[in-house]
Amino acid sequence: MIEPDKRKAIYLLHKEGMGIREISRHINISTNTVTAIIGQAGELPQTTRKDKIDIDMELVGRVYHQCDSRVQRTHEMLSEEHGIDIGYSTLSRIIREHGFGKGRKKRCHQVPDEPGAEMQHDTSPYRVKFASIPVLIQGSLLYFRYCKVRYLKFYRAFDRFKMKCFFHEALTFWGYAAPDCIIDNTNLARLAGTGKNAVINSEMAQFAKQFGFEFVCHEVGHANRKAGNERGFYTVETNFFPGREFDSLEDMNHQALEWATVRMANRPTTKTRLIPAKVFEYEKPYLKKLPAYIPAPYLMLTRGTDQYGYASINGNYYWIPGTNRDDVKVLLYANHLMIYRNRELLGRYRMPKDGVKNELICPEGQEKPPYKPKNRKKPTAREENVLRSAATEIGDYLDFALKNGVKQKHRFIRGLYGLYRKIALEVFIKTVRRALTYRITDIRTIERIATLKLTAGNVQLPLPQVDQQLEKRASYIEGCFADEVDLTVYDKITGNNDG
Repeated sequence: MIEPDKRKAIYLLHKEGMGIREISRHINISTNTVTAIIGQAGELPQTTRKDKIDIDMELVGRVYHQCDSRVQRTHEMLSEEHGIDIGYSTLSRIIREHGFGKGRKKRCHQVPDEPGAEMQHDTSPYRVKFASIPVLIQGSLLYFRYCKVRYLKFYRAFDRFKMKCFFHEALTFWGYAAPDCIIDNTNLARLAGTGKNAVINSEMAQFAKQFGFEFVCHEVGHANRKAGNERGFYTVETNFFPGREFDSLEDMNHQALEWATVRMANRPTTKTRLIPAKVFEYEKPYLKKLPAYIPAPYLMLTRGTDQYGYASINGNYYWIPGTNRDDVKVLLYANHLMIYRNRELLGRYRMPKDGVKNELICPEGQEKPPYKPKNRKKPTAREENVLRSAATEIGDYLDFALKNGVKQKHRFIRGLYGLYRKIALEVFIKTVRRALTYRITDIRTIERIATLKLTAGNVQLPLPQVDQQLEKRASYIEGCFADEVDLTVYDKITGNNDG
């Protein structure tokens, strides 16, 4: 389109007597265009599209809201159901101009990407396999926005204490912190309110003050405010998990530490091709350097001591030296715990591996005592192995029962093992086979099935095995010379006085 000023200039030059070819040469426009502009007296012509569509705005608004404010679906419905052939870009412009999309969620406000300005934190659930066993874990990710370095760790469950431990571990690893940490409106750090009106819990605010930063909650529904962190979780799903196998939570965290702080920190980013580790070195003067020492977070617990000198903590038993059986104070840290009595340190203990229960743990540097704690839970691995090795039908039934409906595994296995010891193997196999057919896991019902099998009379019990060399045993020879046993006392009990 020729600008209005240029059109007027062409018309004025023509009025002054300049030829059309000369005007075309000076203005660099074809002679046909110059002739057309002169014919229009230098004015911009008012033209209308021949294919212009008169569309009902009320219909557009109704269909737009019916499609949950989705422009593409609105375009499809107008074309297919109402016969309106309109371009997608034109429909988008109409929706914007008439304000049909005002009810949709607004984009979060954009903040300039400045060195040392902020870091971001969030968690995300994942379902993974540890040695072919599916488990649910929580991934925690800390992300420095400008340099894009990150710290990743996984937990079985994520609470306020685990959040403190994660921040302490991540920030002490990098040695620096940004003044603001963008988080969602999680109750782990927020006391009341949301977004800019959020009030941070005093405990978490005091914790963050040690590192020189503050928690900042973004507005509800504006997860893009920490888009770098959200993109980090997508990278975890598409780059960390694929092609990796994990034996345990410790193995996963070991691989996650190397992946996040070494591999990804030294890999060039997609767009800028900058290396996060090198940018982090540039950003250090703008960040807040951590103090030389920051105490690690801990939980204080009170525990009793049983008669054997053990204190039960999280399903494991910790031996307390000495003979005093008074209550103790337990300081539970991320990777170890310490036990005190009357402000005296009794021992420092390692934390067992993930999933380990009923373990006897003694203080570091001391041998395990010979005593066992009271009410210690007894495992049933031996009973389960005996049942599985007896017959394949029993193993199939255990696989079904342990995966479907058995809430107390050890009690169920002990009850099944007790029934196995009471009846013949042939009857027991028929019993569990029937229980598997009708998907029964109740021990009492299984016992009634066994009783039914025995009373039906169609089971031939095996003869007892008698050692034919019994009379040659030394114990038999020694006992054959003993006096006869007087059994008349039983006759008196039963009332049988017949000679």
